[in-house]
Amino acid sequence: MNVFIIGINGGVGRLLSRQLQERGDGVYGLVRQREQQAELEKEGLSTTVRDLSIMTVNELAAAFDNMDAIVFSAGSNGGSREATKAIDGDGIEKAIDAARIAGVDRFLSVSVLPESWRERALGDDVEYYFAIKKSADVILSRSDLDWVILRPSMLTDDPGSGTVSLGPAEHHDQVARKDVARTLAELIHESRISRQILELNAGSMPISAAVRANVPADA
Repeated sequence: MNVFIIGINGGVGRLLSRQLQERGDGVYGLVRQREQQAELEKEGLSTTVRDLSIMTVNELAAAFDNMDAIVFSAGSNGGSREATKAIDGDGIEKAIDAARIAGVDRFLSVSVLPESWRERALGDDVEYYFAIKKSADVILSRSDLDWVILRPSMLTDDPGSGTVSLGPAEHHDQVARKDVARTLAELIHESRISRQILELNAGSMPISAAVRANVPADA
């Protein structure tokens, strides 16, 4: 498959690119700086240097040409409201419209568990981030694309165990970015999982088995 990752230079996106390369997939992405492009090219990745926040829908659609799937893993992570709106809100809407124009049906989005960090006193900007992520989930879920929304719990840089807990509803704890990337790689290739919201946490089930367990019985 040819897979385009928005957020390819991020923690999950970079790990996902390696997982897909190991499968023999073509991996493409969007970066903001030529230095990032040069670094990723050394790893055999093809990237487009543009700023998602100022790209037009048609420009993004052109970057999606000949792709089989799109993964949206970019995010402001609770930064300024301007960045959150431009990337987590307007950015994913733009990507959805561009996917339609480019004729790419498979679209996976990395979102966030709604109850994440509820035990903390969150500032207004982080609360705004959660609201925008939820709105993006609603917009994607109402689209006509072959979408999957993955909501991981708190991300860590641990090595990853290769085992997770995955389902329509999961507890919020933590999960290694590497296990998120492994799960995404499996989901991209599991076409029977479509138009589903799945939550992800650390767990004891091997990732491939966890993904298969969420294939609908009638698929």
